[in-house]
Amino acid sequence: MSEVVKQLSERLVSMGHSVTVATGINSERKSDIINGVKIISFSITGNYVMGYKGNIKEYEDFLLNSKFDVVTLFAAQQWATDIALPILTKIQGKKVFVPTGFSYFYNPTYTTYYEKMKVWIKQFDANIFLSNDYRDINFAKENGITKNYLIPNGAAEEEFDKPIEIDVRKKLNIPANSFLILHVGSFTGAKGHPEAVKIFLKANIPNAVLLLAGHKNNLFRKLFTSHYRFILLNLKKIFKRKKIIITELNRQETIDAYKTSDLFLFPSNIECSPIVLFECMAAKIPFASSDVGNAEEIAQWGGNGFILPTEKDEIEWGKIKIDESAKMLEEIVSNKENLNQMAKNGYTAWKNNYTWQKIALQYEKLYLTLSQTD
Repeated sequence: MSEVVKQLSERLVSMGHSVTVATGINSERKSDIINGVKIISFSITGNYVMGYKGNIKEYEDFLLNSKFDVVTLFAAQQWATDIALPILTKIQGKKVFVPTGFSYFYNPTYTTYYEKMKVWIKQFDANIFLSNDYRDINFAKENGITKNYLIPNGAAEEEFDKPIEIDVRKKLNIPANSFLILHVGSFTGAKGHPEAVKIFLKANIPNAVLLLAGHKNNLFRKLFTSHYRFILLNLKKIFKRKKIIITELNRQETIDAYKTSDLFLFPSNIECSPIVLFECMAAKIPFASSDVGNAEEIAQWGGNGFILPTEKDEIEWGKIKIDESAKMLEEIVSNKENLNQMAKNGYTAWKNNYTWQKIALQYEKLYLTLSQTD
């Protein structure tokens, strides 16, 4: 969500608007104005259910005393939104809510929270959803909310619509003729890294490389290298059949990794509308994703995605079926002509509908419409 706010805020500023972002403290942030966007930081953590730490009143006063034309709250279940919800009617300006999926909707701990949400969500002037069919928009419909708007996520032309700058295959010693499967995501425990490894090892795909690129990978690397599957992988490497690379790439390296890969594998456990799948469109790379968030919808929008066999647990987290997914991966890899066509489909769809500039224009249109109404 931080990427969404960054992209929208900077583009709205470039369109001539004044944008202020209220967010948490970041020790790496060197300025309170970034590319024209004003940053106001608050030393607060937590949410409505788990409780808060920090100066709540300072943030409440900021919301109540500011005179913005539009106030947009991005993502439920976090302090910046949750503190605002009980005082929403007292905040000046039009109020917009972007729930981003209600990830804890099925968690019993949040039952009371979502009962209150039935009242809170009606107090917004507009609710923006990233999907036509997901738990947050379905919740709104079931509770009589009609001010609903679909504005999807996207990917940036400035990043993806340019030549490759870094030869990631050369940098990581990946042969040019290897089938490169990419996974991008921080090692949070919910992005499907263990599942990706299991699927990759199970699938009969010779001369293939799995590249796991993400932040905070040290623990996963240690666990993986101590596991029996690592021994199995080393045996397969003797026959030059498979290789797994676990690494951290900077942003430019990540973008170029997309562009040089043959398939994006994303067996994540929980998502809303994953930006990485839009970035696959922009990078001309097909994806195979678990059935989480609106991944299936994105696959339909772009014509460049496969949905892996997925089960849901009691709180609706996705659990990939490893054996079936490995078999599906074999079939996907075997049809190079289809992969090439899907790559073209995704790029065309992205260029026409899902660049961040086009997405920002949709937000601007809605904001201007709201500001002109009584």
